[in-house]
This record gives sequence, C-alpha cells and structure tokens, in this order.
Amino acid sequence: MGPAALNQFFYSLNFTMNLTQLKKHFLYALLGSTLLTTACDSDNEDNSPKGAYEHGVFITNEGAFGHGNAEISYLLPQTKTVQPELFKQVNNRPLGDAAQSIMFVEDKAYIALNGSNRIEVVNAYSFASTGVINGLEIPRYMVALNSRKAYVTEYVGYEFFGYTGPGRVSVLDLTTNTVSKTIDVGKLPEGLLLHNGKLYVANSDGNTVSVINTTTDAVETTLTVGEGPKFLVLDANQKIWVLRGGYSEAGALVKIDPVNNHAITSYTLPGESLGAGQLTINGAKNTLYYSYGGRIYSMSTTATAAPTAPIIRRDPYGLGIDPETNVLYLGIGDFSSNGWAIRYQPSGTVIDSFQVRIAPNGFSFR
Repeated sequence: MGPAALNQFFYSLNFTMNLTQLKKHFLYALLGSTLLTTACDSDNEDNSPKGAYEHGVFITNEGAFGHGNAEISYLLPQTKTVQPELFKQVNNRPLGDAAQSIMFVEDKAYIALNGSNRIEVVNAYSFASTGVINGLEIPRYMVALNSRKAYVTEYVGYEFFGYTGPGRVSVLDLTTNTVSKTIDVGKLPEGLLLHNGKLYVANSDGNTVSVINTTTDAVETTLTVGEGPKFLVLDANQKIWVLRGGYSEAGALVKIDPVNNHAITSYTLPGESLGAGQLTINGAKNTLYYSYGGRIYSMSTTATAAPTAPIIRRDPYGLGIDPETNVLYLGIGDFSSNGWAIRYQPSGTVIDSFQVRIAPNGFSFR
C-alpha cells in the first residue's frame, strides 16, 4: 500500500471511529433524557391524599329506630382518634333513621337507611353528600357488581303483625342513583354475596339462600340451608359460608360448594337453639369469626367441627375484622345511649375501646 492509499486508510478509520463515538454520545444523551423524563414523570405523579377520609375505619351507628339519630363514626387507628358524628359534622344535618350498612364503590360511599327508606350517597374521601337513592322499602345490606351496578336487600310487606310478603333485592343503577329492577326472594333477606356471576341472598325468615344470575337478574335456583340464614362470606378455597340460627333447631355454619352443584356441609353450633349473630372472615380468608349465643367464636375453614369454646365472652351488636391487621372490632351498646367500638387481638385479648354513637352495628375498612 502506497503513502496516499495509507493516508486515505487512516483518514477513513479515524472518521469511522469519530462517527462511532458520536453515535455513542447521542445514545447516552438520549438514554439520559429518557431516564430524566421518566424520573420527572414519576416525581409529578399525584400521590397526595384524595381526601381527609381516604383510609380508616367507618363505623355504622344504627341509632334508635324512629328517632333519626343514625350516624357514621370515623376511627383512624394510627392516631386512635374518633369522629363520632362524621356525616353530621361534614354535612351539617342528620344522616337519617336507622343506618343499616355502608358500601364503598370507587369514589362514592352508599349508606342504607332502613328507617328512612333510602340510600344516602356521599363522596368517599370528603364524606360530603352527593345524592340519594329513593324508591326503597327498608333497605338492609348492599354489594356492588361494578362501578355502575349494585344490589340491596329489602324487607317489604310490613303490617301491624309482621312482614307478610316475600322480601326483595333491588338492582341499583349507580350512574343515575335509581332502582332499575326488583327481584322477589325469600322473607326478610339480609346478607348477600357475589361470586362468579351469581348473587347469593340469605333469607333470614326462612331456610333458604336465593341464587340470582347477575346477567339476567333473575333467581335461577334456591338452596335449602336450614332455619334462619343471615350472613355469608367467601373463603380462600372459593367456598361460601352461611351463618344460620333459628329458634326451633340448633344453629350452624353451612358451607356451600358453588362448583359441586352447590353441595352443602353443615357444622352444628353448640348450645340451645339461638338466632344467628354476626359473621366475618379474616384477611387471608381462612378463619371465620362469628357471634352466637352471646359469645364470639373463631373457626378455621378447614376444621371438621365447630368450636365449643368462645374466644370472647361478649354479645356484640356489630362485628368486623381489619383485613390487614386481623384486629377484631366489636360494636357494643343499646338504643338509648352512646355505644362503644372495642378492639381485640384475634386471640380474644382486648386492645382498647372508643366511644361512638348509638347501636354500632357494623365496620368498614379502607
């Protein structure tokens, strides 16, 4: 290779190397810009609180029927602070008559008032009133299929000597706050549970659970579970548990297998024939907690028999369990004075207590 060719070779080699370096610098600059943009985007994400009541324990205080003194109390466990009258404090008016339950759906909360025959709708983060659902008759418990559709059980047909007709489930349109359909079920329907496109409804003044197809909103089958079914929960193995207890036969926990043609297994509860109390399940969904005969019991979902010894010797009006901490909450009180929310370890050891309003009957955790 001659001098001219050699010079041309080194010139080409140097140009190629410079171009390669230039490409590298461009790539690094592009990568850095991307990382910087990503970091900035991450920094700009809105992680600020959505409202004063984004997280906490919401306690439903039923109040004395006919007195219009129902209320929602708010407990912040981290600071152990309570706002006994959250709704009234925010909205400057009473909530209504006989609060039965509360349901959270995205940025809304729905409070069923069976004495006022309506559902009060509030913002879930500020608790400011946003609307109402009318056209109901003694609404009890609610469950949401999605952000647009929910269900509520209702007592209907009340006369001086009692309830004469069947109960019903109303289908709620959450986009318009209206009732879109009603479905007849058994008498005095209470708890309800959604699973695999089916809605299970406990008919407490009878011995059945109604199974509603959520596509057609029609009852497709009725399961006989024994006298006085009241509440339902779903365990980690996708089995449905019903707490029942009438006054002519012993109470029981009933396990329903939705896959195996709704096969039923009953676990008889100890003691005399008593009405069913409350039923809930822990965060792992493998331990049941329930009240029966004025006592609190716990039972593994894999147990072969119901326990005979209670973990707490108190008769709660309300029962709940924090799914994250497994702390038990008991609502204690009558219909004439302020009640108490008492917290327990899962073993039954008391932690602390907080005064709330009249007849605390339920707990919701966010």
